[in-house]
Amino acid sequence: MQGFLTTHVLDTARGIPGRGIVVELYRDGQMLARKTTNDDGRTDSPILAAEDFALGDYVLLFKAGDYLDGDGGRAGSTFLKDIPIHFTMDQDQHYHVPLLLSGYGYSTYRGS
Repeated sequence: MQGFLTTHVLDTARGIPGRGIVVELYRDGQMLARKTTNDDGRTDSPILAAEDFALGDYVLLFKAGDYLDGDGGRAGSTFLKDIPIHFTMDQDQHYHVPLLLSGYGYSTYRGS
């Protein structure tokens, strides 16, 4: 298998990368990885490296509450805490699953 998994977080309310957000990867209820986004809103290395890649169903859990409680939200008005993204990797390819985040909503897509 040659595929791998990456992500990044963009704070769409402020127009900046979402830095310092913990991202966890799960498969079958087991945590496979835990990373923190850097100043560019990305993790320093793939969440799932090519040598660990396997087809199947996954969950990326973005621990956004602390970020939104601080710089990324209005003080005392945190609506979102943990944001799970459920997805399937069904091809041996690079998967990029970003999070577009604001204080009261989010979206995602399969990037490249």
